[in-house]
Amino acid sequence: MTLALKTSASTTLPSRRDEDWRWTDLYGLLRTLPAPSPRIAETLQPGGPFKGLAKAELAIANGRHNWWPGADSKTVEFFEHQSPDNPYAPEELPMAAMAAEQALEPPVSIIQFNGDDVALLRLVTEATETSHHARVGVVVKTGVSATLLESYEGKGGRYLSNTLIEIIVEDGASLERVVIAEDAEEGVGVSTAIVRIAPGAKFAQTVLTSGARRQRIETRVNHPGAQAEARLDGAYLLDAQRHADLTTVVTHAGVEGVTSQLTKGMVTDQARGVFQGRIVVSPGADQTDARMGHHALILSEKAEIDAKPELLIFADDVSCAHGNTIGALDEDALFYAEQRGIPQAEAKAMLTVAFVGEVVDRIEHEGAREIAAAWVARKLGSV
Repeated sequence: MTLALKTSASTTLPSRRDEDWRWTDLYGLLRTLPAPSPRIAETLQPGGPFKGLAKAELAIANGRHNWWPGADSKTVEFFEHQSPDNPYAPEELPMAAMAAEQALEPPVSIIQFNGDDVALLRLVTEATETSHHARVGVVVKTGVSATLLESYEGKGGRYLSNTLIEIIVEDGASLERVVIAEDAEEGVGVSTAIVRIAPGAKFAQTVLTSGARRQRIETRVNHPGAQAEARLDGAYLLDAQRHADLTTVVTHAGVEGVTSQLTKGMVTDQARGVFQGRIVVSPGADQTDARMGHHALILSEKAEIDAKPELLIFADDVSCAHGNTIGALDEDALFYAEQRGIPQAEAKAMLTVAFVGEVVDRIEHEGAREIAAAWVARKLGSV
């Protein structure tokens, strides 16, 4: 397999007229692309939310390659692709097509796992009233077990940060991707991941986000069946007027494929959470086992959640199911906690941490799981 690397003009932001973007309208907010973001002059210090969990680190700041280790290890290799093509149709994947066209320094940064290892990918924004694009390829070679710890770190306001991540997991390989997205409150952040997994491969993902003025984290998985497995999990914790959109599409193309998906969310104040999950079982993809769950809490009268789980099944002999619940905290559990002398705000935070904990507990990498648990506790403590 090779990275899908043609060029097409794409500068139109998606709007509510686009069915898949009706709840995350970028055109109505920005109208046109802001001016390009300036270069960050300083070299970023290694770190981010996953600091200390890997020696291999790639940092991209305001859309430009900022830092990576001077020498590649035998297990993780960094390199650049200077002349990629653009296989994405603007009418189908507008922001991915835009990133593929407009990412410049470099056009594509590539992380390749040649052996079992962990790597950090940091997308850093320090900008106001500007925009930038980045494109990153991730390749996990045959039989390799890898972990990608990815962070979106936003400072400033009213920026547009647009990232395209292209992931290839080769035969018999496995990749766990853990994402922490912390955009600025007035920022606009979009990340589109296109994932191709080979027969017998495994791909696991957990996305944790606190939202932004507008934010969309989209993952599309091309699933071959053939005993390959995909796990797509996520959690959004939103307050103030923050908005987060977790969108996933998994397309099963062959027999005996497995997909498991669990997303949980919490919104309060005037925040808005969006979940769109679509699993497609193509003709001939018999014996597919695909399950999706989305469960969310609304903790204020002005908060909003829009959810659209979909199963599109065109094959026989499959085991597929989805569930979707949206409600409030358990009043009996809250009353019991208050009777034990726990203040209401603290009781709500404790119950929400427990609610979201199921997503965090599914993270396989121990260090990343601990950091994710601490991140959830910190966010809910502030709420």
